[in-house]
Amino acid sequence: MRLLPLAVLALGACAARKPSMPVASAAPPPAIAYPATRTDEVSETIHGRRVADPWRWLEDEKSPEVQAWMKAEDGLARRFLSGLPGRKALAARTSELLYVESMGVPVKRGPLLFFSRRRADQEKAVVWVRDVGGDRPLLDPNGWSRDGSVALGGWSVSWDGRTIAYQVKAHNSDDATLRVMDVATGRVSPVDVIEGGRYARASFTVRGDGFYYTWLPTDPSLPEPDRPGYAEIRFHRLGTDPRKDPVVRPRTGDPAVFQDATLSRDGHWLLLHVSHGWSSTDVWYRDARKGPDEPFRPLVVGSKAHYAVEAYRDRFYVHTDEGAPRWRLFQADPERPGRAGWKELVPEGQGTLESVAVVGGRLALSWLEWAQSRLELRELDGRRIGDVNLPALGTASLPSGEQDADEAYFSFESFTWPKEIRSLAVATGATKLLFRPRLPVEAGRYEVEQVEVPSKDGTRVTMFLVHAPGARRDGSNPVLLGGYGGFDVSEVPAFSPTLFPWLERGGVYALPNLRGGGEYGERWHEEGMLLKKQNVFDDFIASAEWLVAQGWTRPSRLVIRGGSNGGLLVGAAMTQRPDLFAAVLCGVPLLDMIRYPLFGAGRTWTSEYGTAADPQQFQALIGYSPYHRVAPRTRYPALLLLSADHDDRVDPMHARKFAAAVQAATTGGPVLLRIERNAGHTGADLLRARVEQTADEYAFAFAAMGLTP
Repeated sequence: MRLLPLAVLALGACAARKPSMPVASAAPPPAIAYPATRTDEVSETIHGRRVADPWRWLEDEKSPEVQAWMKAEDGLARRFLSGLPGRKALAARTSELLYVESMGVPVKRGPLLFFSRRRADQEKAVVWVRDVGGDRPLLDPNGWSRDGSVALGGWSVSWDGRTIAYQVKAHNSDDATLRVMDVATGRVSPVDVIEGGRYARASFTVRGDGFYYTWLPTDPSLPEPDRPGYAEIRFHRLGTDPRKDPVVRPRTGDPAVFQDATLSRDGHWLLLHVSHGWSSTDVWYRDARKGPDEPFRPLVVGSKAHYAVEAYRDRFYVHTDEGAPRWRLFQADPERPGRAGWKELVPEGQGTLESVAVVGGRLALSWLEWAQSRLELRELDGRRIGDVNLPALGTASLPSGEQDADEAYFSFESFTWPKEIRSLAVATGATKLLFRPRLPVEAGRYEVEQVEVPSKDGTRVTMFLVHAPGARRDGSNPVLLGGYGGFDVSEVPAFSPTLFPWLERGGVYALPNLRGGGEYGERWHEEGMLLKKQNVFDDFIASAEWLVAQGWTRPSRLVIRGGSNGGLLVGAAMTQRPDLFAAVLCGVPLLDMIRYPLFGAGRTWTSEYGTAADPQQFQALIGYSPYHRVAPRTRYPALLLLSADHDDRVDPMHARKFAAAVQAATTGGPVLLRIERNAGHTGADLLRARVEQTADEYAFAFAAMGLTP
C-alpha cells in the first residue's frame, strides 16, 4: 500500500462529541411478509438471446394495480424502518447537524450582491440581495406551497442587477417553469412565464431587456424519452408573450444532443455549445452585433473531444481535452477561427485542468491533483501568476465574478471542513473569509487519508478514508463505502453534516475515485463507459476487498451506498458479489439496463452506457444489468431502495422492478422500497425529509450489521 498525499484536516467546532461503538443487537430483525407480487411470462429475444422480464407490468406507474403495490411496499418499508433500534436518536442528531445556517457563493451584478442563505430554522434556502440599504430576501420558496412541494431551481441575474430569472419546480422534479422578477420592487411578471424550462438558463443581453434560453416543449403527446430531442434555443424579450419567442437554433431531433447558448458579457458574441451526450462537443458562434439573421459559424465541429468556450475582448478562450486527456487551454480569434491559428496558453499538466474562467481581467484555473483542488491565476497570455491560498487540502469552487471586476468569490470545503465562502482579490490573490457555518460537531477530530487500491486489472484506484484517530484495524469497524463512477463526475472531498452520525458511532467512511469519473481526465472517464463499464464495478469491488484485507472491516460490517448512476453501481456490486456486503443503500437508481432508454431521460445517456440495439453494447449491458442478474435462492445483502414519486430523470420503474425481483429471489436480509413523496430525482427539497431519510438509512444499515447504534 502506498499512501498518497495525506490530508489530515482539522477544524475547531462548537461542541465536542465522544465516538461510541454500536453494540450487538439482542436479536436479528423479524422476517418480513412482502406484498403479493405477481409475475408474467414476458420475454423477448434480443440478438439471439432470450431475455426474461417477469415484472414488466411494474413499469406502468399509472396502473391502479401498480399504485396499490407501491402503496403497500412503501407502507411496509416505513413501518419496518420506524421500529428499528436507535432510529430516533439518529434522527435527532441528524436534525441538530442539518438545521444550521448556510450560505452559497455570491453573484455580483451592478451595485448589488445576490446570494442564497438558509437560516437555521428554515427548510429551504432563500435568495437574498444586498444593496446600500442592507440585506433583504428576494426569492423565498419556503412560502410557495403549504406542503413544501414547490421548489426553487436555478436562477440568473441581468448584468445591471435589475432583473432575476428563476426556475419554479413542482414536486422538485426536473421540469420547471421560468419566471421573471423585478429586483427593486419584488414584482413577479405575469407575462414573462415560460413553460418548458427544464434546461432553461437565462443568458441576458447587456441592456437586460431580454435573454437567450433553452426551451423544451411540454406537449403531453410527446413520449417523455423523446422530448430532449425537441429542445431549441430561443430569445425572449421581456414583457412579450413567450409563446411568440423567436427560435435562434432549431431542435436537433436527437434526445442525446444538448444545446446551450451564451451571450458574451459585452454582447458581441453568441456562443452555441452542442453536446453529443458525454462524448464530444461542437461549438458554433455568431456576431450578435449584426442582428438575428447573422448565421452561425463553426468554431469546432465533428471533433471527438470536449470544448468549453468563453469570450472576452473579442477573443475566445477554449478549454478542451482535444489531444490532452487532462485538458488544456487555447486562445482563438473569432475573425480567424481556423484550428491552426489557435494559440496554446496552458498546456496539459500532471493534474486535471477542471475548469477555467476570465475574472478581473485574468484567467482563473481550477486544477484537480489527486482528486483535490488547486486554484491558480494566470495572465490572459497564459503567463503564470501564482496559486490562490487555500486553508487546507480539499475542494474549492472556481472563482466567479465579473470579467473586468477585481472581486471574485469561491467556496472551500473538505470532509472535515464545513463549506465556507471566501472572496478573492484577483489583482493581489488575497482571500478573505466571508462566511463559515457554526456546527454542533467537532469535525476536526476526525482524520482523512488517501490510499491507492489495485483493481482487478491492476489499475491503481485512489480512495479517501475518513475515521476517528486510532481507528482499529481488527475488522470490527462499520464501514460505509460510497461511489459514483460515471459521466465524468469527480468524487472529491466535500462536507456533509449527515456523515457525522455515522462517524460518531465508530463508523468509517470510504470514497474511491472510480473509473468513469473525471478525477484523472477524459481517459479515466472513457475507461469506465460503454463497453468498459464493468471496470467501474471492478474498481468498487476491489475497494471493498481492500478494506476487508487491510482490517478496516469485514463483509458483515460493510455497507455500500450510491444514488442515480451510483445506484446502478451498488446494484451491480450486490448482484456480482452478494457475499461481500451486509447492506445496500440504493437511491433513485438505474437497474434495468436493457430498457432504460425507453423511460425518463434515458435516451440522453446512450453515449455513456450504450444501447441494447447495438449487438456489442447489448452483450456488455446484459452482462452487468442488475435487474437481469438477480438469481433465485441467493443470499443477497439487506437492501433499502430509495425512490421518489416525481422522479422524471431516472424512472422509478427501475426501483420497483428490482425490489420485486430481489424480494422473490433472496434468502438473505430484508428488501425494502421506500418512496419519498413530493420528491424528484434530487429529493424533496426539505430538510425534514433529509433528516428522516438519513435516519432510515443508518438505522437500516446498523440493523443489517446486527448492531444497535
